[in-house]
Amino acid sequence: MDRVRRLIEAQAAYRLSLYGEGVGVAVVDSGINDRHPDLKGRVVYSYNYLTNSSDAADDCGHGTHISGIIGGTGEASGGRYQGLAPRCHFVSLKILDSRGNGDSVSLIRALYWLMEHGKEYDVRIINISVGGRVPQERMRTELIQAVEEAWDAGFVICAAAGNQGPARASITVPGTCAKVITVGSSDDELAIPVQGVRRSHYSGRGPVSAQVRKPETVAPGAEIRSCRADFERAGNRFYRVKSGTSMATSVAAGSLALLLSGEPHLTNEQVKTRLRTGCRSLGLAPNHQGWGEIWLPGLLKQT
Repeated sequence: MDRVRRLIEAQAAYRLSLYGEGVGVAVVDSGINDRHPDLKGRVVYSYNYLTNSSDAADDCGHGTHISGIIGGTGEASGGRYQGLAPRCHFVSLKILDSRGNGDSVSLIRALYWLMEHGKEYDVRIINISVGGRVPQERMRTELIQAVEEAWDAGFVICAAAGNQGPARASITVPGTCAKVITVGSSDDELAIPVQGVRRSHYSGRGPVSAQVRKPETVAPGAEIRSCRADFERAGNRFYRVKSGTSMATSVAAGSLALLLSGEPHLTNEQVKTRLRTGCRSLGLAPNHQGWGEIWLPGLLKQT
C-alpha cells in the first residue's frame, strides 16, 4: 500500500485533509475481520448471505484484504500499509465462502438490500471485487439488472474487470454492466497467480459491445500488501500480499471515497465524469486502460 499511495499520489488528498470521513463503502465480498487493528470499529453493519445471519466472519481473507486497501488505518504497521481512505466506514455483505466462491443470487440479494437500506449507513460506494462467467442467460440478465438499478439509485459502483484477459471482450460479469465503473489493473505486465498459474497481462479487456467500451479506468493491482484476515492464527502476520483486478478495484473505490469526502454533493454520474477527465493516460489501448490510471491530483482538481 505504500507503493500504491505513491503511484496514485494520494498525498494530494491528504494535503487537503481528505481521508474519506463520512463516506460509507459497502464491501460485497467474503466478509471483513473487524478485529484487525487497521479495521477495528469501522464496520457499521454486516450480514452473511450464505447463512442468513449477522455472523459475517471472513474465512477466505479476500474481503479483509480489499477493505484494508480501501481504508485501513495502517495501525499495525505504523502507517506504512495504510489504505487510501482511513476514515471511511464499511458495510460488510458476505457473499463468498471460505474458498472465494459465490453465486449471482447472493450478490443480487445484497444489492437490493443496499438499495433499501444503504443510505441509512451513508453508503456512497459499492465495491464489487468479484466477477465471473454467468452462463445462464436469465441469471446474467437478473444480475445486470440489479447492478443497474443500484447505480440508478445513486450509488457509485466499482466492479472488477476480472483476471481473464488479455483477449478482447474478456471482462467478467458484473463488470460488463454499461453503467458501472469497471476497473482493470494498470500493472498487469507483472506476473501474478491466476487460478494456480502465474500469468501476466491478465486484466480483463473490453469492449463489452460495439456501443460500450470498457474498462473505465485502471489502478495498481499486483503484489499489494494489505490486511490479513487470519492474523490471529499463530505464526501469521498482520498483512499479506494479494494481486489482481480485485485489488485494483479497491484502489479505485478508496480513491473515490477521498473524492466524495471533499465533494459529497457529487452524483455517481459526476464522479464518472471526473474519472473521464482526471485519470492519467498510460499510453495503452482504450480497451485496456479505459480513460487511464487513477490519479488523485486529477480527480481532485476542482476540490
